[in-house]
Amino acid sequence: MDGATGPVHLPTVLITNDDGIDAPGLRFLADLLVAAGRYRVLVCAPDSDKSGVGHGVTWRYALSAKRVEIEGATAFAVSGTPADCASLGISGKLFQGVIPDLVISGINVGNNCGYHIVYSGTVAGAREAFLYGIPSLAISYNWSRGESTVQDLKLAAEVCLPLINAVLIELKNKTYPEGSFLNIDIPTDVAHHKGYKVTKQGKFMIRIGWEQTNLSMPAVESYQTANMDIDNVTDSEKSASSSALDDQLLFKKVVVKPSSEVEEEDDTDHKALMEGYITITPLGALSRTEVDAVPYFEGWLHRLADYASSSSL
Repeated sequence: MDGATGPVHLPTVLITNDDGIDAPGLRFLADLLVAAGRYRVLVCAPDSDKSGVGHGVTWRYALSAKRVEIEGATAFAVSGTPADCASLGISGKLFQGVIPDLVISGINVGNNCGYHIVYSGTVAGAREAFLYGIPSLAISYNWSRGESTVQDLKLAAEVCLPLINAVLIELKNKTYPEGSFLNIDIPTDVAHHKGYKVTKQGKFMIRIGWEQTNLSMPAVESYQTANMDIDNVTDSEKSASSSALDDQLLFKKVVVKPSSEVEEEDDTDHKALMEGYITITPLGALSRTEVDAVPYFEGWLHRLADYASSSSL
């Protein structure tokens, strides 16, 4: 306490993610915010990797929350999804009545642009906070296998610090808009990024296919598998995994290149990210269709009686 000015109120920042509480992206972000000395840092994140779970939530079972040591922060590992963690973290029940001023979800390994926003647990963590009126950011780093290193995640946290400070200042001044949350993507070569750019969600998507396999191992890269060559698993590991599962069919996801049919506009998230910008995409909670589809379906509704009596099926 300062005798002249009274107690200093530090803004409270809650960190969550979908890679799990041990993920280096989350730890680097927490360490950076703690070291700055300008925030009260809370962490409520999944106890294991929950990548790609979207906005799934837990209804039927109680969640466990276990204290985790993160120096300078109050942290819990939770047996739930990113949306669960954000919801619990802002509820006031876990942190003794404290409601965060800002929720940050990340830093994720892999970008979350275009249609991938639908699948993203990282974005869901931020969206859940937004749904309950808490300003939020989702932060992802465009990890490139064979090129990126864990150190790049630390740099990603550093380049986002000005954005975090700007949001908190706007919140303090009551000038921050309430109608959206921010999805932030950081380019692979973060050390030489071209600056910040406001973008809109595009239609980029890496198509996923399936192949049969005899390995019950992760097929999707995360911070845990980023430097692991799945194809170079030893024969003994193959036989161990397959012998126990002889009566099952195993399938793994495989990446199919993005469709060339989608032309990316200049102001979309993925295109700007590929050009080296840190993209800032305001998002809402509503899924909006193309504007010209609404008149079509209004006419379609009037024709329902005709379709019911049609024999053209």
